[in-house]
Amino acid sequence: MSITTLTVKGQVTIPKPVRDALHLMAGSKVEFIMGANNEVTLRPVTKRVDEVFGRLSQYGKQEPVSVEEMNAAVKAHMKDRCHEGS
Repeated sequence: MSITTLTVKGQVTIPKPVRDALHLMAGSKVEFIMGANNEVTLRPVTKRVDEVFGRLSQYGKQEPVSVEEMNAAVKAHMKDRCHEGS
């Protein structure tokens, strides 16, 4: 069970284990659903595709890599790792 404190501005911090379990990050939307006996359910609001479109563009665009180039990179990496232990 996680406990948090309400601030004077009416804000609460969602504990990290809860954020992780619900896959929440900064900017995520959540919905509070009032239930019986004044119990509240916190539910993540699923984003539409058009809301997240281009989100990964901050990582820059790179030229595609061929399967052969990927295989060569993996082979070189594994070769380096094998020589680290010797």
